Amino acid sequence: MAHIIAEPCVGTKDTACVEVCPVDCIHPTTDDGDKHDSADQLYIDPDTCIDCGLCVDECPVQAIFPEEDLPSEWHKYIQINSDWFKANG
Repeated sequence: MAHIIAEPCVGTKDTACVEVCPVDCIHPTTDDGDKHDSADQLYIDPDTCIDCGLCVDECPVQAIFPEEDLPSEWHKYIQINSDWFKANG
């Protein structure tokens, strides 16, 4: 997985990052089946992301990180993003 969307996105879901993504790998949650504690956020598809980084600067709440730069307190979002795509992808 190239980039991770972390906790600052929860409850915000600003879609500026979606608009700049050249491969459409950023997806919002839906109202009909998201069953995760952090369902109110955007997610990056790890199989589609090309690691371009365009989304990072567009995020108004600084919620998107390259996986290797993800702050340790948000490492659980690596699994949250992956699990969401397993369940909803």
